[in-house]
Amino acid sequence: MSRLMLLACQLMVAVVVIGLWQLLASVPVFGRVLLPPFFFSNPVDVGSQIVDWFVSGIIWKHLAITLWESILAFAIGSLGGVAVGFWFARQPRVAAIFDPYVKMANALPRVVLAPIFTLWLGLGIWSKVALGVTLVFFIVFFNVYQGVKEVSRTVLDNGRMLGMNEGQLMRHVYWPSALSWMFSSLHTSVGFAVVGAVVGEYLGSAAGLGYLIQQAEGTFDVAGVFAGMFVLSAFVILIDIGVTMVEKRLLVWRPAVEGRG
Repeated sequence: MSRLMLLACQLMVAVVVIGLWQLLASVPVFGRVLLPPFFFSNPVDVGSQIVDWFVSGIIWKHLAITLWESILAFAIGSLGGVAVGFWFARQPRVAAIFDPYVKMANALPRVVLAPIFTLWLGLGIWSKVALGVTLVFFIVFFNVYQGVKEVSRTVLDNGRMLGMNEGQLMRHVYWPSALSWMFSSLHTSVGFAVVGAVVGEYLGSAAGLGYLIQQAEGTFDVAGVFAGMFVLSAFVILIDIGVTMVEKRLLVWRPAVEGRG
């Protein structure tokens, strides 16, 4: 499938879903509307709310704050996950010692941690960043750890036979092997970094997309809630596009998969 055809199919799905939403929220079926506007709003009202936010300029401050929190959470969590993942993969004894503690930390419900981070770090950006880091770190850590562990033994043996030292093996064997796994996790981590920031804002803040959604929910403004979620979704897609561009640049050596359009 060509890139243009793929984009057309993706847009068609969005048009069909939005069209059905508008239809079911405005046209009675068997004497009643299946999606009452009070509970589900409709695409026209949601679109109007988004336009009003951008025209008035109110959205820019909230977007900037959420973006900054998400970038910090993504960067800190990803760097930490990569570093610890490499360390554990290269030090099996250390990994064995800390294995139960890593699993315990990963099992902690993040929503429970949010009020604790707020208590420790206050209502500023750092409590939201900390929550986002806890979501991003483990995703990247487990993928990098697995990527390094699954390095081909044949490639390693060939590298050692050619006289590579540990530094050269890290650069030319371990790192390329882990990159595919790492970027796979980074695409998922983008969304989780934003989720961490928004959930933190929702639970306690004075600005950000989470704050906008919480304010709309508090006044039963369903259109505002959906508008916040749509802006958030577009926001995540734009960041993910950036990650994809970096991935293509760093993985330019990777052969193309047959049949990929």
